[in-house]
Amino acid sequence: MRTDSFALRHIGPKETNLKAMLDTIGVDSLEQLIYETIPDDIRLKSPLNLPEALSENQYAEHIGKLAAKNKVFKTYIGLGYHQAILPAVIQRNILENPGWYTAYTPYQAEIAQGRLEALLNFQTMVSDLTGMEIANASLLDESTAAAEAMALLHAVRDRKQKKNDVNKFFVSEEVLPQTISLLQTRADFMGIELVIGNHEEFDFSEGFYGALLQYPGKYGQVYNYKDFVAKSNEAGIKVAVAADILSLVKLQAPGELGVDVVVGTTQRFGIPLGYGGPHAAYFATKEAYKRNLPGRIIGVTKDLDGNHALRMALQTREQHIKRDKATSNICTAQVLLAVMAGMYAVYHGPKGLQYIADTVHSSAVSLEKELKALGFEQLNSAYFDTIQVKANAFSVKEIAEAAEINFYYPDADTVAISLNETTTPEDINNIIAVFAQLSGKEAGRIKELAKEEAIPAEVARKTDFLTHEVFNAYHSETELMRYIKKLERRDLSLNHSMISLGSCTMKLNAASEMLPLSNPQWGNIHPFVPVEQAAGYQIVLKELEKQLAEITGFSATSLQPNSGAQGEYAGLLAIRAYHESRGEKHRNICLIPSSAHGTNPASAVMAGMKVVVTKASENGNIDVDDLREKAIKHKDNLAALMVTYPSTHGVFESAIREITQIIHDNGGQVYMDGANMNAQVGLTNPGVIGADVCHLNLHKTFAIPHGGGGPGVGPICVAQQLVPFLPGNPVIKTGGEQAIGAISSAPWGSSLVCLISYGYIKMLGSKGLQKSTEYAILNANYIKERLNEHYKTLYSGERGRAAHEMILDCRPFKAKGIEVVDIAKRLIDYGFHSPTVSFPVAGTMMIEPTESESKAELDRFCDALISIRQEIEETSSAEDENNILKNAPHTAQMLTSDTWEFPYTRKKAAFPLDYLADNKFWPSVRRVDEAFGDRNLMCTCPPIEEYMEA
Repeated sequence: MRTDSFALRHIGPKETNLKAMLDTIGVDSLEQLIYETIPDDIRLKSPLNLPEALSENQYAEHIGKLAAKNKVFKTYIGLGYHQAILPAVIQRNILENPGWYTAYTPYQAEIAQGRLEALLNFQTMVSDLTGMEIANASLLDESTAAAEAMALLHAVRDRKQKKNDVNKFFVSEEVLPQTISLLQTRADFMGIELVIGNHEEFDFSEGFYGALLQYPGKYGQVYNYKDFVAKSNEAGIKVAVAADILSLVKLQAPGELGVDVVVGTTQRFGIPLGYGGPHAAYFATKEAYKRNLPGRIIGVTKDLDGNHALRMALQTREQHIKRDKATSNICTAQVLLAVMAGMYAVYHGPKGLQYIADTVHSSAVSLEKELKALGFEQLNSAYFDTIQVKANAFSVKEIAEAAEINFYYPDADTVAISLNETTTPEDINNIIAVFAQLSGKEAGRIKELAKEEAIPAEVARKTDFLTHEVFNAYHSETELMRYIKKLERRDLSLNHSMISLGSCTMKLNAASEMLPLSNPQWGNIHPFVPVEQAAGYQIVLKELEKQLAEITGFSATSLQPNSGAQGEYAGLLAIRAYHESRGEKHRNICLIPSSAHGTNPASAVMAGMKVVVTKASENGNIDVDDLREKAIKHKDNLAALMVTYPSTHGVFESAIREITQIIHDNGGQVYMDGANMNAQVGLTNPGVIGADVCHLNLHKTFAIPHGGGGPGVGPICVAQQLVPFLPGNPVIKTGGEQAIGAISSAPWGSSLVCLISYGYIKMLGSKGLQKSTEYAILNANYIKERLNEHYKTLYSGERGRAAHEMILDCRPFKAKGIEVVDIAKRLIDYGFHSPTVSFPVAGTMMIEPTESESKAELDRFCDALISIRQEIEETSSAEDENNILKNAPHTAQMLTSDTWEFPYTRKKAAFPLDYLADNKFWPSVRRVDEAFGDRNLMCTCPPIEEYMEA
């Protein structure tokens, strides 16, 4: 056994298991299985051109040397990013804990109560600080959150505005440059006219439906927006504010002014800079807009026994239900980062946050005083943490960088300096020394921070915040450690058992891939530092781009999109820009198969395209004749086809090259959704099947952990003709020669977690990547054959094989009154997270085991489903509601109660198979009441008495 082989550690089944698995499937070799699964005409003819695999120890040395190439200067650039202190108790117990980072999106609420409580804390924190009624469980970054605000306010225009097609949106020139760029990207294709200008000169005309302000402004000036908001309200113009969350500890909450939406980032609540991400954005609004609120909302409800429980509320807003009628394509959140930011607030509490904010502000005031003493003029009349100094920017930059200090330079005569939580009096003295050297005067030195305030009384905060008990109870490390552990025990993650979610690829997130994320040489790099200071990052990101281009068979990659849905959007915009460059701007028809993920049509609509749905055949494949007919019908305006491959049904469709050729013959481009790329790597690729662009889910195929519902990364890889249109950034140049606008805030998106995928590829190498794909297909087909006598597989390839996932048909059990959701909840009693439920076909389960699961774990999972199938047979009739599946999951409270009113034993309820005696997971609540939660929407931490009254 090669102990230095990462592939050995990553891939679950052992060589000694292989023959038994192949015998069960009915093939002689792994090669035969792959031949029977993937059409021969799309197989790669040669291995991937990637370096030899590194061992875990070699990779640790390699990534350490690259980290040393990054220059971690003292950075005061600001622009929405500030170095923060991550409390060690949060780093060790959440960021570095697979119990938190390997969990899945909390669609199965009964086994996600810990995460849900942590997210409710986050929502409460955001609502308190912003002064708004309702907040969601995070978005991707501040700029995309601002774009979602623009879209929400457009959707909720009043009847008169809609009738008159009022579509102007005002953006203050004080808004962050990356946000303005992203708003321009979005507005162009949404029929929104963006007007950028001075908010103090805005005329409040009837042509506007909304406005966006920055609080404080991009270079630190704090404005009093009271009159602006009042006049906007009079004119029927709804207002959004992008607010620095730490500043809201000292500044009046925007909600008190009467604004409609507040957005921002919680990065400075203990989250590493990470060269741009991932960070949890926030979005808060009025309860009246709850049906239009993008992303996920955590709400309070009750379980079957009437006990307090949590769940994701109002899910009918999501794209898989609303599809092309959705107001947003947001399909994920930044859960892990939101949990960390919420715990930062729990740990520090209101008094701790007040101390941090006061210290940051006093540091800025102290710096201003000393710079004035040196003769420098400071421009901001009111500020929180950022001052603007009149000085020769070139000269300051030269001196500052020699002292390993970064400022931001708005123009040739201005220096912006943003202080942060990590700034010490010694740091301030070092800044003063830079300006003293410039002025030729002796530097003053501060010994203690100034007591004066630079925040006028009319904009100062006067209201309490974080008054709930949770923010006032866990301020010692012992207390917080135990609170985090209590929540962790309520969640089922990959460190307990396999999570076999179809389309979501919950594979191993190896510790060796994760460890570099804790290194400050990766964590403390601001996304807008000069690129030469991020030399280690530049090597990693450029090599990862090349690796992904090689794997997909394309020419270039953009890592900027920070979710799969953002990747879809970016890819479609690149296609639109390509058509426009050829004088074919009119091409706006997007063909989408009926089986597609709901983000596909939502992304297409956001990209300004019209969706035309193509039919599926009886075997679940694309109906080629229908596709051809619609492609020919729309040939003059055909922009693109969006296709998932292998299909959402878990099948390698043999007609794929014919399908892509039909689109090309009629003037369109092919977008391949990379959700199922785990079945392609090393065996085939999007370039071979004839696609022009694809997105990849790095949080699926390339081992970034799901983090309970985020972070994700959704880079796009493109063919040569689309390379010029890869997305750019207004602060740091990225993208193609004719780059589309920004897709996310940071130039390379969520750079920090890209280290994980870089490590995954480096340690597997060409052979390991191919073997991973082969074993993903092996594991799926092994489950398929083991369950064959008990559950019908809905779709298979032409030779009867599944790809890396399969769909089990649970609809026949309705005759016994058993729904697919009952099976999902009963699986909890067996210690498993349910597979994907009712997607892409209602009443079914989509199972994807991944390559990381051992034969023993696959067998436990199959044994559980077979046992449940027997329990279904034992159910007497559809009228029998008091059965073991309808009552699932069973809690410890039920099992230990004095009364037992069920027609089956306690042992059968809790320990139906022997393996459970050794490793039992107990859900903390019974089945949650979804309808009650939507009828009684409560999305902040309520006192329990208030909840019970509701």
